Amino acid sequence: MAAWARAVRGLLLDVSGVLYDSGGDGGVPIAGSVEAVRRIKASGLKLQFCTNETQATREGFVKKLQGMGFDISVAEVTAPAPAACRILKERSLRPHLLVHNDLVPEFAEIDKTNPNCVVIGDAAENFTYANLNEAFRVLIGMEKPVLISLGKGRYYKETDGLKLDVGAYMKALEYACDAQAEVVGKPAKMFFESALAEMGVPPQQAIMIGDDIVNDVGGAQQCGMRALQVRTGKYRPCDENHPHVKPDAYVNNLAEAVDIILQQL
Repeated sequence: MAAWARAVRGLLLDVSGVLYDSGGDGGVPIAGSVEAVRRIKASGLKLQFCTNETQATREGFVKKLQGMGFDISVAEVTAPAPAACRILKERSLRPHLLVHNDLVPEFAEIDKTNPNCVVIGDAAENFTYANLNEAFRVLIGMEKPVLISLGKGRYYKETDGLKLDVGAYMKALEYACDAQAEVVGKPAKMFFESALAEMGVPPQQAIMIGDDIVNDVGGAQQCGMRALQVRTGKYRPCDENHPHVKPDAYVNNLAEAVDIILQQL
């Protein structure tokens, strides 16, 4: 009997690397993941998808996953861009955007004239020298630079291999401008708390399942949740020797985790 699987009312699932591997062709589901999501929903457990995905709007992202066979809706997805928009409105911030073209519609209702901050996401091919330098110039021209980063991942996995994530570019701008970015997304505690609130489950009764040892597992554990690392996606064997973060368990994939959790219900 797995002690970590007891007294669970809700699951938070990372998406890329847990449900599917992304790629230029749209990506492919990880074996057993479509059925695993279906089984979670049939079990009566609460479910929320907690992602740092910033290469598409939530609507576009969900439509892609539905096309792969996943039972998922926009309301079930906690993502950085909508959270960032709330912050921008609350603080009257006007962003210079360094994001993927497909994410820009998320900021349609935000005033972007005469920027007083920079928002950076996983811009992929938009991470050119010219675009990074333009963001740098906006920041360096401020008395107190405001840099908002949609996540801080180091890398992620696509079907053709590992890719640099937004965190690497965030660190470059931090260093150049002697600034500290505000992270909206995993591993920020507020982001996990928002996902738990949307699910209506306290952290002690929730489990996070992800492929990122720091942002998924470490972030969730800092909120009081249990957290599992799957051996899919960006997982590497050296993760199991991480000096600071120790998952409550390792599982080979989402399907295996769901098998164990449902046996405890």
